[in-house]
Amino acid sequence: MRDSKPVPEPAVPETTVPETAVPETTGAPWAPRIGVDGRKFPGAMRGGCHDTLARAHEAGFGGVFFRTVLDMSPALDAGELREIRDHADDLGMYLEAGLGKVNPFATPEAPELRAAGGGDILLGFRRMMEAAARIGCVELWAATTNYQAGYPGKFVWDRFRTDVTWPAQLAATRRFLKRLRPIALDLGVHINLETHEEITSFELVELVEAVGPDACGIVFDTANPLQRLEHPRYTADRVAPYVRQTQLKDCALTPVEGGYRFDLTPCGDGLVDFAYVLSALARTAPAVNLTIENQESREDFPGPAPVTVLPIRDPDFVGSHSDLTVAEFAALTDLVHDRASRDPRARASAAPARFGDAEAMAAVLRSLDHLTQVRERVAAASRPLAVTA
Repeated sequence: MRDSKPVPEPAVPETTVPETAVPETTGAPWAPRIGVDGRKFPGAMRGGCHDTLARAHEAGFGGVFFRTVLDMSPALDAGELREIRDHADDLGMYLEAGLGKVNPFATPEAPELRAAGGGDILLGFRRMMEAAARIGCVELWAATTNYQAGYPGKFVWDRFRTDVTWPAQLAATRRFLKRLRPIALDLGVHINLETHEEITSFELVELVEAVGPDACGIVFDTANPLQRLEHPRYTADRVAPYVRQTQLKDCALTPVEGGYRFDLTPCGDGLVDFAYVLSALARTAPAVNLTIENQESREDFPGPAPVTVLPIRDPDFVGSHSDLTVAEFAALTDLVHDRASRDPRARASAAPARFGDAEAMAAVLRSLDHLTQVRERVAAASRPLAVTA
């Protein structure tokens, strides 16, 4: 963590659209579609892609973001992928997809990536990129590592692996992305890196700049950066110019013994200021789709939900965030303790006794309602600047 001059945090309540963040529109009012994660939508792991599209449309969502093109067709079958594309088009929904992990130290945990190339992982990525491009999916999700559920403390994040340093993993990721860059440019696609749990937004922006924003962008997960001790507004300001896809979710950080417990919440119930986030995206990425990454049903993902505690008293944990300023960490701490003091429920266990399909659906629909209201407020603030045809 580094020191810096205090950075003033805008004192704007979420119910207000910041004037400085009003999108400067020159045409139609800003009206992005709001969709849902194709892997975590309740029942998606059991029903398949066509069922997910149909049920998401019936529930009022405007699109589906399938995490990888292999989720859509494990064999990358052109006919199967075209049928999914046509189904989404018939429903008037957007369709997004992705690739997988691009950290060579993490790809062995996803053997399907290598299998897609018959043992040649670079060829596997090429084939996935080609298959996605053929159906018009040109913004493609990627990430650096997996969340290691079940391990204690900081070892749930691969930045704390003891067999390979985090800088070495970032360097290897950068080299692999540079090998994918000419393929992406040739196909006209972007490889978009998620603000995943283990990587800071500072590191992510550096990766995108090193590889080239013409081939690489960011998938903005709005909750994950809080696991890297980042304030959600500061993160939004850093990543907004590079965002090409989204995974919108909210979270609570609750002071507990040993640190801050991280819990997912419906959008609007946690610490993320979506008026600020959407206003920033309206200004810098007006064409981006808004995808909700909901908390998954335990019927799709059996077993207890993982419990994550940020060990903020561990010097190794805090010290690993070398780009984080004292001012930003202080702002996050204020945000956490202000919520805890105002909401007595914040210190209660956030893990419900049951979180099945019904509970997951109720939560994702709550998120949809909140984001729809915020989107309309941001759009209304932009209309006075719109130029009619």
